[in-house]
Amino acid sequence: MSTASVEVESDGKVRCGWAESSQLYRDYHDEEWGQPLHGDDALFERMCLEAFQSGLSWITILRKRPAFRAAFEGFAIDRVARFTPADAERLLSDPGIVRNRAKIEACIANAKVAEDLSPGLDELLWSFAPEARPRPRRLSDVPAVTPESVALAKELKRRGFRFVGPTTAYAMMQATGMVNDHLADCWVEVRG
Repeated sequence: MSTASVEVESDGKVRCGWAESSQLYRDYHDEEWGQPLHGDDALFERMCLEAFQSGLSWITILRKRPAFRAAFEGFAIDRVARFTPADAERLLSDPGIVRNRAKIEACIANAKVAEDLSPGLDELLWSFAPEARPRPRRLSDVPAVTPESVALAKELKRRGFRFVGPTTAYAMMQATGMVNDHLADCWVEVRG
């Protein structure tokens, strides 16, 4: 039984329809997506991965995430901020990640900006989280951008961040639980 928005799986759980194309998507949906995430390094990782996803399928990023974590030293802001042009070249030759010079350089540059933030990336990003709203009924009810993601992208750009436009900012907000876009019929409950 399925609708355009939700799927009932063999385990009897109703999920957002996008989560059913692979076990990797399903696990990501059930365990991570939309759950509140805090910590400068954790949020920096999501910011970078969302930027790398731009123009690609998210499944590509999920499959490569272990290699990304290894290549970018766990996305520790202080470590990535010290990457040199030689590190960028090393990353460009790493077949385990998305080898896009602009995205790699943006990730390194963004680490340098994030390292200098006071009080920190977590507080900055979460300051743009909107008030809770009802969960969407259908996938077509889920926006690609919101006024908050436009404002967040504008502020990030003002501070020197790169490759985080309004659509990427909104995807990050969804992934990190700043908004809850699990469909109303989906079994997942957002923690905390």
